[in-house]
Amino acid sequence: MRQLLLFICLLLHLPVLAQSSGNTDEEEQKRLIYFSDKNNSPFSLSEPLAFLSPKALQRRQRQDIPLLSRDLPVNPDYVASIQNAGAKVWYTSRWFNAAVVQCTEEQLQVVESLPFVRNTRSLNRLASSPGTQQGFGYAAVDEASFSTALSSEDYGPAFHQADMLGADELHADGYNGAEMTIAVFDAGFPGVNDLEAFSHLFTNNQLKGSFDFVEKQENVFGADSHGTSVLSTMAAYAPGSIIGTAYGANYILLRTEDAATEHTIEEINWLLAAEYADSAGADVINSSLGYTVFDTPSQSYTYQDLDGNTSLVSKAADYAAATGMLVVVSAGNKGNKTWRYISAPADGDSVLAVGAVDSVGTKASFSSFGPTPDGRIKPDVVALGQRAYFLTSSGRLAQGNGTSFAGPIVAGFAASLWQANPFKTNLELIDLLRSSGSKGQNPDNSIGYGVPNYSRTITALPPLPTAGSLYITNPVKRDPIILYMGQEWLLQQVEVQVLDAAGKQVFRQNIRQAQQEQPLKLLPQSLRSGLYLCRIRSGSKVATLRFVKL
Repeated sequence: MRQLLLFICLLLHLPVLAQSSGNTDEEEQKRLIYFSDKNNSPFSLSEPLAFLSPKALQRRQRQDIPLLSRDLPVNPDYVASIQNAGAKVWYTSRWFNAAVVQCTEEQLQVVESLPFVRNTRSLNRLASSPGTQQGFGYAAVDEASFSTALSSEDYGPAFHQADMLGADELHADGYNGAEMTIAVFDAGFPGVNDLEAFSHLFTNNQLKGSFDFVEKQENVFGADSHGTSVLSTMAAYAPGSIIGTAYGANYILLRTEDAATEHTIEEINWLLAAEYADSAGADVINSSLGYTVFDTPSQSYTYQDLDGNTSLVSKAADYAAATGMLVVVSAGNKGNKTWRYISAPADGDSVLAVGAVDSVGTKASFSSFGPTPDGRIKPDVVALGQRAYFLTSSGRLAQGNGTSFAGPIVAGFAASLWQANPFKTNLELIDLLRSSGSKGQNPDNSIGYGVPNYSRTITALPPLPTAGSLYITNPVKRDPIILYMGQEWLLQQVEVQVLDAAGKQVFRQNIRQAQQEQPLKLLPQSLRSGLYLCRIRSGSKVATLRFVKL
């Protein structure tokens, strides 16, 4: 059996299951139990490796995000007390300081009487028995190799959905999502462990973890095939058929959705998956899921609830974004229905909501509209979602409609773009995607800021410098790289550094105080093709400019 990477720290606060109390499933129901505090917990912010991976901490450090008490696991003594009351504890949530339990009404009364229980709510879902873990395909073999120079033919019929964003140019510049980690939340991933188009995820150790929060098992290679199709738009590498927008990225596959029903518990599954992704060090979350109307007796949301702060899943999405992850969410497919608006968690103010367009950039009729009730523009950006190409669980190339495809196409593109801009925060990356959109200057609630494009993130030249401003030629080929500095930067000695995309210094020069603005020719000119950062320091002033060497 192929063992996927599962962090020990995750086991401390994810799946916890009590012994059976002897009650039947018909007598029991799943509930969310909120705790009042995290007092006297054995976990401490001074020892974060007990509950977060090194990569999770690095992501926070890179974006100057401090650890909060919200990051601490729940108090295990509280969990033990609930188990002693006869309830089954399925999961615990750090961010909500809560536990998902299965219990009878009688057991619930005992749980609610515990002094540390703040309140409870029904999740309206009877629990199935935990599934059994199964083996995975593709034993480790020699590392798979990628072509260093993909042609348009390599992308096959799926070329246009990559080309609309400039993802093919991004790949040509050497950015395919390598070293980035994307967590995919969906309803199942059958066939992923068998299809050749995904074999590189196994042979290159790009599959970093998996968990099924519906059946409580590690194996996710079953259930609904929606996740397989979604994943293929990002991760597939099948030259001549389809190349995903982030085929070089690492992936974590998480099943949160029970396709047969729609209940509040799926929002909690989403929350738990987001905490898993955080702990495991994911950079990007893709969620081609949305919630508005639930099956009875779960209470549905109204349009007024989509303010980014009301639904459980939108709160979870904003918490995820607060850890530095880029949360990419499909806007929804209700644009031509009675409910025409986006769904939760696309309403989150810190998430990137993605709508759908056709092959010429016209809004797909089914793509959900904004704004949010509090007046924010949604969706944020759009991508091909009408007649988009994807793989089925049998490996067949197919076309289909849905923001479910537009979202992951953008998520993979964003991961590759973040690889090219490693010093940006998740929110800065959202701003970059918006500003590079085809409607970046005049967004609306139909297609938001439009179709983002790689070329618009790098070739827009700023105006010549005025006092206090900076300007660098971009992009450059064989000509010298010219840096212009406004007078305010030259009042004292200036240090100029050029860093490659990995942060390695490739050039450094000090400039003495000058009386007037002057251009600086940066050497050496033997830089390889790719993205570079030019960091300028003058006293307490620091700025970073980006340029591309073609």
